[in-house]
Amino acid sequence: MASVEECRTAIGKVSDRIMEVDEARRRKHIVDRTVSVLVSDLDTMFVMRLSMDGLVGVTDRPAADPGERAQVRITTTSDDLIELAEGRLDFAKALFSGRVKLDASLSDMMRMRKLL
Repeated sequence: MASVEECRTAIGKVSDRIMEVDEARRRKHIVDRTVSVLVSDLDTMFVMRLSMDGLVGVTDRPAADPGERAQVRITTTSDDLIELAEGRLDFAKALFSGRVKLDASLSDMMRMRKLL
């Protein structure tokens, strides 16, 4: 099981990968959205915004804290989050195998698929 700090670093890596995408492509596929990542084995929720500047304003809180509902909600384990961030786990395969759960509008899911 990874730590909260390791998960925060993994989210930073994902943000860095988003920023590596050509700006024109980011403009086409990124719509400003609130995002939450529930790390089930740590009972921790990371909350952030997806913007043209990547994943910004990353904060964490206990999973039991209700907070505001994000537009894009992801649930996974700490180890799977690390593997996703490091490119060792394919997001689509993780989603279809149940290792990752995604709750978002269909249009948001299509944008994310094209971006990542």
